[in-house]
Amino acid sequence: MSRSRNKFLFGGLIILAAVVYLIVSSTAAGAQFFFTVDELLADGPGAVGKPARVAGAVLGDTIVYDTETLTLSFTIVHTPGDTRLINDEGGLAAALDAAVADPTRSRLQVVYVGVKPDLLQHAAEAIVSGQIDESGVFHANELLLRCPTRYEEALPAQAQG
Repeated sequence: MSRSRNKFLFGGLIILAAVVYLIVSSTAAGAQFFFTVDELLADGPGAVGKPARVAGAVLGDTIVYDTETLTLSFTIVHTPGDTRLINDEGGLAAALDAAVADPTRSRLQVVYVGVKPDLLQHAAEAIVSGQIDESGVFHANELLLRCPTRYEEALPAQAQG
């Protein structure tokens, strides 16, 4: 009786170990870290090929869209990642405007294949998910945009903070 009980216990431990391994490995593989442009570029070669999510202000005159291949490229500029720093700059709209006006801030070239979003414009906040390559170009597989000036009239307090 104890032999069959030991076999059952051993089999249960193996199954439990396999489940724990699958959970840990899938969580690590799907992990995506949120960066500012400065933080991603500071990682240098260590960031190449790793999944990342980056936010920054869109530099409007860099937007290029190829309607044949649906390839969109643009540059994002570093914006603070801390809400307090954004509020110190006068809110999100002011922080985005300050970012695109400052030529000393870090910049990141982004390439995205897909339909060009209507909100993609100068000083919009872009949040991109993907990977940076060896040449420093960020290849996005997801693109989210937030344009605070679009909502300022309806909700001025929320658009500013």
